[in-house]
Amino acid sequence: MTDRSVLYTARNHIGVITINRPENRNSMDAETLNDFSEILEKIKDNRALRCLIITGSGTTFCGGADLKSSVVGDGSELTPDVLMEFYRPFMAVGSLEMPVIAAMNGHAVGGGFGLALHCDIRIAGRDIKMGANFSRLGIHAGMAVTYLLPRLVGTARACELLFTGKLITGSQALDMGLVNQATDQAQVMPRAMAMAEEIAKSAPAAVRMMKQSLYRELDWDPVRAAGLEALHQARTFAMDDAAEGIAALLEKRDPMFTGK
Repeated sequence: MTDRSVLYTARNHIGVITINRPENRNSMDAETLNDFSEILEKIKDNRALRCLIITGSGTTFCGGADLKSSVVGDGSELTPDVLMEFYRPFMAVGSLEMPVIAAMNGHAVGGGFGLALHCDIRIAGRDIKMGANFSRLGIHAGMAVTYLLPRLVGTARACELLFTGKLITGSQALDMGLVNQATDQAQVMPRAMAMAEEIAKSAPAAVRMMKQSLYRELDWDPVRAAGLEALHQARTFAMDDAAEGIAALLEKRDPMFTGK
């Protein structure tokens, strides 16, 4: 491992991006944003790549935004534009032409959960925890989670997950159709690599065009949805409930929300 917050390797037409902040639950900060963006820029037009895997180092996939980072601060300067710029590199995963697999080797929470949703295929550890815990932090969801989730699991289940902010296991996610496979944690990356190898055996041009056709016919536009989310998220970040929710998380206690 190196000191870079995001790593990249490629072999046999398969690329692997690894978020590399295990000491901070692979959470997203400014450095992660820059490194991730730099890697995507380098590989987005690489016609030799037939599949991309995104995973996390250590035992976490991605813990979402680093609430202690300078990007988040006290929330008062998180305008819709700032939030969109923060999320844009991670949402860009959805615009890649090659198929993308999320190898969810550990917990995927908040923005980390959103990153997994932007991937085409998800393979998770059966006992890992994942979910959109935004409401438990007193803030609106971001990264197009409110757009993607109901399209993947249906409106009723999306409402339950978003309104309660509860986390579910990989096995529960499989039952909902949210992940393609749930397996032992140690087998997540091997399973992801095996699927990537199967995809790599297919005609690359045909696969890329089928991905394009599939999402176009679904009128897929998560970036537009994320822009609306950013308006609501910025407003909630400026509220007392957000300060209480974030403080409660860091202090490992239940929040006391007042609706202000």
